Amino acid sequence: MEQLTPSYNFPRTTLRIAVGVMFFMAGICFASWASRIATIQQNLNLSDAGLGGVLFALPVGLMCSLPFSGWVITRIGSRKLLVSALIVYSLALVSLGIAQNTVQLVACLLLFGFSSNAVNISVNTQAVAAEELYKRPILSSFHGLWSLAGFTGAAIGTFMIGQHVIPFKHFSMIMALVIITVIFTTRYLKNDKPASAGPVFVMPDNSLIKLGIIAFCSMICEGAMFDWSVIYFKKVVLAQNASIGAGYTGFMLTMATGRFIADKFAHRFGLKRTLQVSGMLTATGLLTAVAFPYLYTAIFGFMLVGFGVSSVVPLVYSAAGKSKTMSPGVALAAVSTIGFMGFLFGPPVIGFVAGIATLRASFTLIALMGICVTVFATKAKI
Repeated sequence: MEQLTPSYNFPRTTLRIAVGVMFFMAGICFASWASRIATIQQNLNLSDAGLGGVLFALPVGLMCSLPFSGWVITRIGSRKLLVSALIVYSLALVSLGIAQNTVQLVACLLLFGFSSNAVNISVNTQAVAAEELYKRPILSSFHGLWSLAGFTGAAIGTFMIGQHVIPFKHFSMIMALVIITVIFTTRYLKNDKPASAGPVFVMPDNSLIKLGIIAFCSMICEGAMFDWSVIYFKKVVLAQNASIGAGYTGFMLTMATGRFIADKFAHRFGLKRTLQVSGMLTATGLLTAVAFPYLYTAIFGFMLVGFGVSSVVPLVYSAAGKSKTMSPGVALAAVSTIGFMGFLFGPPVIGFVAGIATLRASFTLIALMGICVTVFATKAKI
């Protein structure tokens, strides 16, 4: 029988399962919203440009949440923050389904983004606590569950659309699932409220800044795949309608797969080597898709990108959670702030470069970010 640990009242596998379930719930919330964006756009008669402006509210809410999450997690601990934030996240999801106009949708997206980041920081803090009990890398597997939840949420969304279920009812079902799951899972999470909160607004040290830059570069590449992969296949690869999503699907499959195997790779070869390989895979994949813009070669390239970006953020979060100068929650908030800047500003930069040059030129520029991951990982003391 597995031994109990002094800092946790259950076997460590119980914490790992509980944290994994929370990652899955967070992923299915986001995927449920993403699967119904087109429906909501149609219901509110939004143009593509109008929708783009509205969607900007989500990362704005996320960025506004970063200092708040770093502050509150030192006051109440990651368990209480995770439970409350995940419930608010599911409620915000339902509010997206009942928004009647653009103003309401923007307000709901701000709340959705705000709570999303609070969930992200608190659930990763719990994951770092679980990793400490195992004494080996396991954080990437949690992110793999988030990706798996993305597939599940997309499949449920497709079914709901096929059955003509309105977003409000769809989202309400997901909210009920999340709340019931949270109620049953809460007691198995680690109660990590610190005895002394200490200062919150501390300038990250050099090591955390380098980790943030690595996350920044990788998340630019990840954001490019999420927002531009289908467009690349349509306009550059000239894929048929049935195949324009093939690159994105390949990317998502290898990203999910990579997250389930990255921990073993990092445990065997070390964090630095894993990040170096990840950066080179990302750059090689993007350059392959640029140099050979044909269906199968581009799919292969995007699959390499999926493997490349899969481990970077989880491993960076794992390293940040072990910071000697800041508490895990605050360190994660600091690294997230830098990293999500890439996710926020990367896709618009791609569009700008494509406007003055070509989309292939944009993807070549993004490939340099993969090389930067390797360079900064080599220089970082990790």
